Amino acid sequence: MKTDSLALSTSWKALQYSRAKDIIVEIKALGFYQVELSFNLSRTLVEEMINLKDQGLIEVVSVHNFCPVPCGIAREKALPDTFSLSAQNEQERKKAVAYTKESIDTASRIGAKAVVLHLGKVKIKERIKTLALYFLKNDSAKYNKLKIQMVKEREKKSKIFFEQALRSLEQLTEYAQTKNVKLGIENRYYFSEIPNIEEMEIILRRFSNSTLYYWHDVGHAQVYENLGILKHRDILDKFSPRMLGIHLHDIEGIDDHRAPLEGKFDFTLLKPYVKENTLKVLEPHYPATKEQILRAKEYLEQLFR
Repeated sequence: MKTDSLALSTSWKALQYSRAKDIIVEIKALGFYQVELSFNLSRTLVEEMINLKDQGLIEVVSVHNFCPVPCGIAREKALPDTFSLSAQNEQERKKAVAYTKESIDTASRIGAKAVVLHLGKVKIKERIKTLALYFLKNDSAKYNKLKIQMVKEREKKSKIFFEQALRSLEQLTEYAQTKNVKLGIENRYYFSEIPNIEEMEIILRRFSNSTLYYWHDVGHAQVYENLGILKHRDILDKFSPRMLGIHLHDIEGIDDHRAPLEGKFDFTLLKPYVKENTLKVLEPHYPATKEQILRAKEYLEQLFR
């Protein structure tokens, strides 16, 4: 498998098709041979994808948990946090672990190098969009007050959820090792989500000799810079030595998953951090157009050459 090429996530148009071949035909028409399997694929679609891979029609570089969609969940309602790996409820956490193991099986069967994971969240009221409103209005008094409240509330309630996430990772890294699959822990968008930057440091230290790595999401990191929480470059400086892969999409304000070059992010920031063997996945969401994705593909291939 070549690792210097760009892959496209099937999340772009997966929900518009009921056959894997139709998804892949459209992706390949844009010049992509490598893909990431997204979290909205049914069991039937996953089996069809495996058949397409076996025929040599595609390569799959990564799989986004949960893949396939958990039993009883409609594709349209599927989310990476349908079941939480950090849930206090042990029955839910065990379901999340079991379905994540299925995603690892998918990756192993289809020859993907990695499974991208969300680790759940701390159960607090999510107020990042309110924080964004104050920030964009330049209301520093309300912004600072709310930011302090959010940090304190999360610190007060995070311990048990983070411990549950670590318990899940202990089980999953052991299983992934047996399947020769790597796990990429994705930096998150919402303030309540796990891990924050301190938790990511703890995770990467604790699992330093395992199959677990960091997965960088460009839009999520830039949200934090756009809101004055963290610098994008600081996140990359901390975690790029353990960076397995990267989700590439553009952002304006807190609106992400645009096709690259359709927002305000300066992709040249990434150049020193993205290596030849970094898994590079475009992750624009519909309604990004074919023309926008082609333009992004051409630009990023030149950038990372």
